[in-house]
Amino acid sequence: MSEPSLSELLAVASEAAYLGGRRTLAYFGTGISVETKADNTPVTRADRECEEIIRARIARSFPGHVILGEEGGETGPPTSRRGRQASSRKSQASPQYRWIIDPIDGTKTFIHGVPLYGVLIGVEVRGKPAVGVVYLPALDEMVAAATGLGCRWNGRLARVSSAARLEDAVLLTTSVKSATARSGAYAKLAAQTRLARTWGDCYGYVLVATGRAEIMLDPEMKPWDSAPFLPILGEAGGRFTTWDGRPTIWGTDAAATNGVLHEQVLAILQT
Repeated sequence: MSEPSLSELLAVASEAAYLGGRRTLAYFGTGISVETKADNTPVTRADRECEEIIRARIARSFPGHVILGEEGGETGPPTSRRGRQASSRKSQASPQYRWIIDPIDGTKTFIHGVPLYGVLIGVEVRGKPAVGVVYLPALDEMVAAATGLGCRWNGRLARVSSAARLEDAVLLTTSVKSATARSGAYAKLAAQTRLARTWGDCYGYVLVATGRAEIMLDPEMKPWDSAPFLPILGEAGGRFTTWDGRPTIWGTDAAATNGVLHEQVLAILQT
C-alpha cells in the first residue's frame, strides 16, 4: 500500500473532526452528567462518543496507524509503541503515523454551555507534526492545515495579523488564575498589551491563526491539547512553541503568536 499524501491525511482528519464534533452537539446545552477522572479533570459521554467516532473514521482509511486519544489512550500496531496507556510523554521510537485526538478541548466550557470548545486532531508523520485540524462544532468553524499546503479557515486562506507592537496586541489565555500562579510573566505581558481576555482553550489558538488575536498562552498543556497547532500556526504565518521556545507539541506549556511578536513574548515569559 502506498503512503498517504498530506492532502489525504488532511481530508480524513477534517472529516473525522467534523463527524465527531457534530455528535457533541447532541449533548451541548443539555445538562449532561459529568464524571471526574483520576487527574481531577471532567469527562462526559460526549467526549467518549466523539473520540470513538473519530477513531472509527481514521481506522477505516488507515487501519495500521497509531492513534493516541485523551480518553482512549494509544492504540495501533504493538511494535510501534510502548503499551496502550494514554501518556503525555512521547515514546522513544515514533511510529510512522500517529494521530493525536482531543475529542473536546474545553470540556469545562462545553459543560457550561459556552460555544468556544473544539475537536482537535493532529497527525505526526515520522515524528513530526504535519497535519492539524480544529473544529468548533457550536460555531461551525474549522481551521485546517498541513505542512506546505497552507492553513484554511472554513475553506479560505487563514493568516495571522501583522501587528508588530505589543501595545497593539490582543493577549489571550485559558485561565488568568493558572497563568498568574505560574509566574509574574503573564501580568507583565498583560500590562504591555492592548487587550487581555480569556477566550481560551483551542479557541484562543484559532483566533491567533486567523488574525483576530496576536498572543495565546497556556501554562499547562498535554500533547492532545497541542497536537494541531504547530502546522496550523506555522502555515498561517505564526509560531507555536513552549514558553522556553521549543517548537514541539510534547511540551508542558504553550505560547502561540503571530510570529512577529514571538521573541518579545518569550523574553517576558522567561523573566
